[in-house]
Amino acid sequence: MSNEERIPQILSILESTYPNARPALNFDNPYQLLAAVILSAQCTDVKVNKVTPELFARYPDAASLAAASPDDVENIIRTCGLFHAKSRNLVATASILTEKYGGEVPDTREALEALPGVGRKTANVVLSCAFGQDAIAVDTHVFRVSNRLGLADAPDVLKTEEQLMANIPKSQWSRAHHWLIFHGRQVCHARNPACADCPLQKLCEYACGNPKGKK
Repeated sequence: MSNEERIPQILSILESTYPNARPALNFDNPYQLLAAVILSAQCTDVKVNKVTPELFARYPDAASLAAASPDDVENIIRTCGLFHAKSRNLVATASILTEKYGGEVPDTREALEALPGVGRKTANVVLSCAFGQDAIAVDTHVFRVSNRLGLADAPDVLKTEEQLMANIPKSQWSRAHHWLIFHGRQVCHARNPACADCPLQKLCEYACGNPKGKK
């Protein structure tokens, strides 16, 4: 079966399997989402969601966070790991938002990636989830699942993103990002993927033993 036939079937099954797929991070506005995604680096969303209520209660906007002591922020986010760097990045980013953007989060990739602690994946999450722009953020789940399925055949996250953008209709980019994350968390685990229970088994390169389906 060609990719032109296989990929639409994969996307259709993912959509029907995870119709309510959404961001796992809790947030009410772009500022909160940006801070939460910065905190999520090498940390689970569950841990982030445990610290952000106190963080946002203490620092409800960019101006208040910009005026914070990194040491005080560290005490709140300590369980998220890498808390020294993350606290500095949060305060520095909030300072730039306050001084350069009137306290608002910018809605362009270039401006976002210029902020401390913000890389391409974080920028894509903010563009998609906060501003409704079409974007695919490639985290460990998306990288693993998309390469196993054969939606991509790439050695790194950037090339994976480029191939996903070429293989998935633009109107589905943001939703496909969440479908792949949910599938990675619930079925296509890093270790011992539940291939026997997977609705995509017959369409998956990995499950079918094809070389393109990377571990």
